Amino acid sequence: MPVLRNELGDVLRDARLGQGKTLRDISSQARVSLGYLSEVERGQKEASSELLASICDALNVPMSTILRDVSERFEMAESLVDARLLSRMPLMPKIPDTVPELLHSIEQ
Repeated sequence: MPVLRNELGDVLRDARLGQGKTLRDISSQARVSLGYLSEVERGQKEASSELLASICDALNVPMSTILRDVSERFEMAESLVDARLLSRMPLMPKIPDTVPELLHSIEQ
């Protein structure tokens, strides 16, 4: 399963790069150190809700949009895990070897 701080960092980085902004641009607007913002984007630090709000403001992106993108990434990961689990499960339960013999004896 994905880790929240990693997914959040990826979404924030994608939003920043999509706007052509640098870490320096966002860190100065969000009033957070460049190093700390870099660690948040790399999933090495957890962003508080206040810090996340500042970063979203600096990106001019609603926090709900960022959180929705993170949620969608989790949903995708969960569906992949579910699909893998389903692929490992037998579609039909294994019939014991004695069942064909029992069925044959009933038919006679």
